[in-house]
Amino acid sequence: MINWYDWIMLVVAVVIIILCLLQGGKSEGASGAITGGGLNVFVKTKERGAEKVVSVLTLICAILFFFIAILIEITAAAA
Repeated sequence: MINWYDWIMLVVAVVIIILCLLQGGKSEGASGAITGGGLNVFVKTKERGAEKVVSVLTLICAILFFFIAILIEITAAAA
């Protein structure tokens, strides 16, 4: 039987997956490595706007997922 905290864990996991898929790639991939593109690898680029919001939401959901997993493990060990 699935408990209420398992449903919360499932929802947070799906949200993390969606947020990760929404994030844009940070590099050019293998084609850039082969052709020599992307020579500015170590240049600082700041996230702005929607990219920053998605990045922060992903971090928050990941931390929430971690704490829910620990809470479920503690409650399962106590029972």
